[in-house]
Amino acid sequence: MRKRHRTEDEAEINITPMLDIVFIMLIFFIVTTSFVREQGLDISRPTQAEEQKQQDEESLPILVRIDQTSMISVNNRRVEPDAVRANLERERAQRPNSPLIVAAHPDSETDSLVRVLDAANVVGITSISVATETQR
Repeated sequence: MRKRHRTEDEAEINITPMLDIVFIMLIFFIVTTSFVREQGLDISRPTQAEEQKQQDEESLPILVRIDQTSMISVNNRRVEPDAVRANLERERAQRPNSPLIVAAHPDSETDSLVRVLDAANVVGITSISVATETQR
């Protein structure tokens, strides 16, 4: 039986060129990726100091309530969902520096809340607070 003699030069796989190609592709994808910034509404919760501060008559808030049946009322007047924007425009014309407070019932539909927030954004109201009732 003959034994095979192994030579000192065995074949090795060199992976350095493959790593170079992977890094070049990674750099290509990072450079060509477009980053999209989505628009949204910034909602901030009031602090206790802001709640205790007395408000002037000129800056009384515009109060929008959404009840459990998703009926919308602006300053204690029921309005149709299509008339929310017109009512907010009228209220803002009377009191231009007034903040908007949206008091939504936890069981109301989200569509009603989004409709009010969109209308406020179109009208140009920048100070918007969203409140909910606590369930007991």
